[in-house]
Amino acid sequence: MEAYILDWLNLLLRWLHVITAIAWIGSSFYFVWLDNSLVAPTDPELKEKGVGGELWAVHGGGFYNPQKYLLAPKVLPEHLHWFYWESYSTWLSGFALFSLLYLFNANVFLVDRNVFDMSASMAGGTAIAFLVFNWLVYDAICSTIGDRAGADRLVNLLVGLQVVVSVWAACHLFSGRAAFLISGASMATIMSANVLVWIIPGQRKMVASMRAGQAPDPIHGKRGKQRSVHNTYFTLPVLFAMLSNHYSMTYSAPHNWVVLLFIMAAGALIRQFFVLRHKGVYNWWYPGVAVVLLLAVAVGLSPAMRDKPVPAVLHPAPAGADAAAAPTAAAAPVTQGGFAQVQQVIQARCIQCHAAQPTLMPVPGKGVLLDSSEHIAQHAQQIYQQAVVQKSMPLGNMTHITDEERAIIGKWFEAGAATR
Repeated sequence: MEAYILDWLNLLLRWLHVITAIAWIGSSFYFVWLDNSLVAPTDPELKEKGVGGELWAVHGGGFYNPQKYLLAPKVLPEHLHWFYWESYSTWLSGFALFSLLYLFNANVFLVDRNVFDMSASMAGGTAIAFLVFNWLVYDAICSTIGDRAGADRLVNLLVGLQVVVSVWAACHLFSGRAAFLISGASMATIMSANVLVWIIPGQRKMVASMRAGQAPDPIHGKRGKQRSVHNTYFTLPVLFAMLSNHYSMTYSAPHNWVVLLFIMAAGALIRQFFVLRHKGVYNWWYPGVAVVLLLAVAVGLSPAMRDKPVPAVLHPAPAGADAAAAPTAAAAPVTQGGFAQVQQVIQARCIQCHAAQPTLMPVPGKGVLLDSSEHIAQHAQQIYQQAVVQKSMPLGNMTHITDEERAIIGKWFEAGAATR
């Protein structure tokens, strides 16, 4: 029953997170498009009112004429629509989901002792500190340098360097799956904190000045614009990081931090293409380089490349691993793939999470039991998918399953998954 309730919480939180993220990203993309598509007005009345750009559009059977003022209208309307609940709701729902899945099961989802040996509590604390620290570093960069004239390029360079160091650190502290997610969550935290700490407060100060009959300080608009630009380039990299847990081929790669950086860079380049396209500029170099980066990752992760034999000196055994800690189930030739061998593999590598009373989780993973031949046969398809095709199980390979053992399961399933 506990596993069933957790699955429902997972489903509902994930659904909420996706809904709010669509609302936030949708409004963000719309305003970036709008800002880059405005044209100077020709109507003298609009110029007199202080309109710096306008656009005519048709959608849903109606005509729209959005206008942007150079600083603000001479008289503020009584009701202003503020865009911030989408950002806050997305972050809060995402953190709740992260807490439910990762922080409450840190020993399973966050820790990979082949990467870095730490306790579950240390892993959870480090993950939260990672989000906070990345925001503080980013904010320090923008706050100390961002107000200087012509400093945008330097700020962008330093922020890019921070992303590289952050991704590298995450992939050397946490399990691959968690590292990708935490890297994306760090960037998402920066995005939402930009809205909470700078963009909305700056807009409120400008509105307050105008209502007091004072000229608003343009620095608030400059700061908000700078951080909004960063947010729009973070969006596609964050989306990939959130989706990456479905694709173990990426986060389980030997140099997974390079994989993540390449794909994030491709996302930022694709976003740049669309930003320029909104201005009427079609620069195909950006998507071209993005495609090259994605192809490089695809080729580098292909079975033909990953399955090449690696000298032992370049691929040592995991720190702390020994024969007693990682018993092998491949006692017979791999080509046999008999059910007795499969049971041995599952007993050695899977039963720790998939028994009525698992030793590595509070409840059986996904409610799946593999403690009898009937249960193994019932879940044969899932076993094959997760352990052989995607290689996403065991999580973080905490039980040290080998490729030979995965092959045993594959041979058994492809031969009909018989239990006798």
